[in-house]
Amino acid sequence: MEQSNKHLYNTTLSKIKFSIKRFGLLHLITKPIRTILAPLIINFSKKDSFIFNGKHYNYFYHRYNITWANERFVEVPICKEMIDNEKGTILEVGNVLSHYYPPSWVIIDKFEKSKGVINQDIINFKPGKKFDLIITISTLEHVGYDDNSGNSEEKIIASVENLKNNCLKRKGKLVITVPIGYNPFMDRIIRENKLKLAKESFMKKINGKTWKEVSKEEAMKCSYGKPFLYANALMIGEYIKS
Repeated sequence: MEQSNKHLYNTTLSKIKFSIKRFGLLHLITKPIRTILAPLIINFSKKDSFIFNGKHYNYFYHRYNITWANERFVEVPICKEMIDNEKGTILEVGNVLSHYYPPSWVIIDKFEKSKGVINQDIINFKPGKKFDLIITISTLEHVGYDDNSGNSEEKIIASVENLKNNCLKRKGKLVITVPIGYNPFMDRIIRENKLKLAKESFMKKINGKTWKEVSKEEAMKCSYGKPFLYANALMIGEYIKS
């Protein structure tokens, strides 16, 4: 497998080229249209729910990043509830949730410039305190793959080890969501359980508006961007530090 040599964050043109290469031309055409029509789509869509680990969650509709069309549809409600139920300290790796909710937690993101966001590489991040809950939403699959910063597999594993060893409190929980099929190195890590997670759950997109929990075997057969745009399957991994 060859490493990607494209940098997602160089220029506007490079972002467009990256978008076409990773998601296809259809994404480039449909996303602006869906964004413009977002108020109508959100208001008139039937607000269904999905089941994850035996619990019902409402699908998440939001104009930013057209959540109903991608994995944010299920990632956001699952992870936001974990944050809402956590009384201790929280770290989010990758600036995702602040686009939908006012953050009351610490956020680190290597590239995204935003008020209150720490711009450091998670692989060597050493916070002044450790956290009771760490959440990273569809972020680790980009490490070393889209930013052209080295061996993706090694960097992902090293990043997670740093979170476990230097950022997570004893008895703290680390939650990772990752789209299947986006990064082949990440897929291999998941297949071989190289992150040494305590629990792995998998969601699969059944049609344009329905996700369901499936086995790891079924999820790992899914492709990214086919038959539906964006993720067609998703891993939600959990680790509790002993």
